[in-house]
Amino acid sequence: MFGECHAHMIMDGLNYKNAVSLHINGVQGDVVRKRLQVYKDEGISFVRDGGDALGVSKYAKTLAEEYGLDYRTPIFAIHKEGHYGGIVGRSFSNLREYHRRVLEAKEEGADFIKIMTTGLLDFENHGKITGTPLDKNEVKEMVHIAHEEGFAVMSHTNGSYGVSAAVEAGVDSVEHGNYMDEETISMLAQSHTVWVPTLVTVRNLVGSGRYEDGVLSPIVEAGEKNLRLAYQKGACIALGSDAGAYLVPHGQGIKDEMEAFLKILGDTPKVRAWMKEGEEEIKKRFCRK
Repeated sequence: MFGECHAHMIMDGLNYKNAVSLHINGVQGDVVRKRLQVYKDEGISFVRDGGDALGVSKYAKTLAEEYGLDYRTPIFAIHKEGHYGGIVGRSFSNLREYHRRVLEAKEEGADFIKIMTTGLLDFENHGKITGTPLDKNEVKEMVHIAHEEGFAVMSHTNGSYGVSAAVEAGVDSVEHGNYMDEETISMLAQSHTVWVPTLVTVRNLVGSGRYEDGVLSPIVEAGEKNLRLAYQKGACIALGSDAGAYLVPHGQGIKDEMEAFLKILGDTPKVRAWMKEGEEEIKKRFCRK
């Protein structure tokens, strides 16, 4: 079974606010244990978390070995004040403060650093990303600081500008990467950055009633097109479902993501080997020595 290269142990796949509220006054160990057991039951032995603001992934890391899990976490994600990211981490106002956040993550046992460089898909405006992306020069310095401290960098990033800035900065993985153009995909393919598309965060919404299917279909189609292009160009890609996001259950999410990849690209030994190579790159890089 493939590993889960993007999960959020704090989330429950149903209601983010309710899931977070459980841990406001302290991490609920029984909840975490149930989710770790799901991965064990599904035969999933590798999980890379995206972090959270309440210490849930930090606690999960202390339990993971009991469940036979190789579990990696940034402890918390780092976002710039006034930009998207508060739901999963801590903020910074300038690069000096960002460096302090990196050092805090190191002190708390982070395996890698996660940064937030753009917002989310804007479901009301196809092709648009919410908020303003961070300037490429700032992203470059953020990545440099993390690398100097011995960390790989996981980057929550969408849009062509955001992805090209992240790749140019040398991030080790790009998460989501919606709405890239072909030039950006070519740039990604020529780099050492691993792309984790998290396709099912949108695909699993189809038919749910949360958004009109007419709004979702173009996003799904764009994701399929870009995955095919990335495969053709030889980009490095790994499976991650954003497990815990709405309608992306822990354990099932990565199976849905794998099925999506195989439906889009074809279930061949070559495709499966390509997917596995990406996961091995994630495993190799995202554990601080």
